[in-house]
Amino acid sequence: MELETFTLAPATKLPRIWIGLWQLSSNAWGSAPAQRVRDAMNIHLGKGYIAFADHYGPAEGLFGHFLRSLSTDSPRPFGATKWCVFEPTEITYERVLAAVNDRLERMHTQRIDLLQFFWQDYRDRDGYLNAIEHLLSLRSAGKLRNLGLCNFDTARTEEICVTFGAGCIVSNQVQFSLIDVRPLHGMNDLCQKYGFKVLAYGTLCGGLLTDRWLGRPEPELYSGQLNPSQRKYLDVILKAWGTWDLFQALLQLLRDIGDRHGGVSIANVATRWVLEHEFVGAVIIGARLGLSDNTDDNARVFTFALTNRDKTDIEAILARSNSSRMIMSIGDCGAEYRAA
Repeated sequence: MELETFTLAPATKLPRIWIGLWQLSSNAWGSAPAQRVRDAMNIHLGKGYIAFADHYGPAEGLFGHFLRSLSTDSPRPFGATKWCVFEPTEITYERVLAAVNDRLERMHTQRIDLLQFFWQDYRDRDGYLNAIEHLLSLRSAGKLRNLGLCNFDTARTEEICVTFGAGCIVSNQVQFSLIDVRPLHGMNDLCQKYGFKVLAYGTLCGGLLTDRWLGRPEPELYSGQLNPSQRKYLDVILKAWGTWDLFQALLQLLRDIGDRHGGVSIANVATRWVLEHEFVGAVIIGARLGLSDNTDDNARVFTFALTNRDKTDIEAILARSNSSRMIMSIGDCGAEYRAA
């Protein structure tokens, strides 16, 4: 089954589903031996899932060992990682170079395919602009193939694009799903204006937007049945988006839509809805590598398209939620990761 692709500017053709590696960061999602993880990465690669993303825990090192283990005739995987600055930091070229070199070493590569940059404190405007200036210099020097952002809001993303020009970034990784539609309030327009793509995460709300949760009672937030991602998204659903009953109505609708398209899964429909927004390049779906394999089900996302009826039915459910007001209650993209 062939995967849909998109072009990550300027000329990198990639699948529209990327494999998220954040679940390698904690045993809360389960754990598998490193060799089994690398074997699972090889299975994904063989099925066309060539893009792997994230830096948590041992992710960069596992990707690097996987890259080094491949034969010369194997497809080359695409590795996206991050540089996140959480604490007040004096930005110098040497410090930025050291951060990039650390990632190059762990990933066993001479050039990072995509480095996604996160900056915690917007009050230090000079800090994040200087960091991006140095990262662009390192891109010119061949240390980076592409530079992107992670969880930057609309105002700062546009500021960066105006300061450094269209083409300075190729992407912004932000949360986007049927529950969290904040990128529709400005980030979508910036993508068209400046020529970058959204890389969407949280598309399945940690697995809550799946058949597994249809018809189930509301879980307790800190019960043992939830992993960290599910606790995060359940909190958003109940405190910002709506109610568990309304969420169940959404799941039932997605199940009905899936049945209209030959029985595809709820996860397929939720992912398809995100991908049918032109400003989205790809969705990043977390994978429990070495423990479960959803490659075949994920590929079914590319076997159908939502009809006007499907979209109208979905909009009717979303109109009963607070989704359009979450930009005010939570803040713009990435606001939940920053202090007020």
